[in-house]
Amino acid sequence: MEKLGEDFFTKPTLMLAELLLGKIFVHNTGDGRCYRGKIVETEAYLAEGDEACHAYRGMTKRNRPMYGSPGTLYVYFSYGCHHLMNIVTEPAGVAGAVLIRAMEPIEGLEDMKRNRGLERTVDLLNGPGKLTRAMEITLSHNGASLSGDTVFIEKREDTAPHKICSSKRIGITKSTGLLWRRYVSDSFFVSGKKAGKAC
Repeated sequence: MEKLGEDFFTKPTLMLAELLLGKIFVHNTGDGRCYRGKIVETEAYLAEGDEACHAYRGMTKRNRPMYGSPGTLYVYFSYGCHHLMNIVTEPAGVAGAVLIRAMEPIEGLEDMKRNRGLERTVDLLNGPGKLTRAMEITLSHNGASLSGDTVFIEKREDTAPHKICSSKRIGITKSTGLLWRRYVSDSFFVSGKKAGKAC
């Protein structure tokens, strides 16, 4: 199975937030299980001019992966209860990342349901903390490269046409006016209200 390489992720963060929609994220757990989900919602974060970005005030031990190679995972623990998964963008040394907010489940549904304690497929991955729990993404994946065999994005075209919309990001208190959330308008698997405008 071909994977997207580093050249795909070395793009402006806002562009990548849109290009990732429809792409398939894969997590091979190493014990024979595989999780696959189609990305349907993202948010962009940039160090320059974005107070909601973890790297707004510069590099720290926590946000160091954001300055690394594009196509690296930046996973952090939020409010002591959720892991959130971001994909590092921009050239190395420039802090930017795309938060994966929601996916459509494709493979590993029974394990996802067990991990979440839910039966409704539509609710399994419709939130950034929900999808990491369902797909077993933890701090152990922080700094992992998407060019390996454990976590990666499939290199294939999404043949199903979809309308992409933008809106304000969800759950932040700074730089709230930026329309840096992207989502597939007709997806039932997005995390928040489908309020926004077409891109």
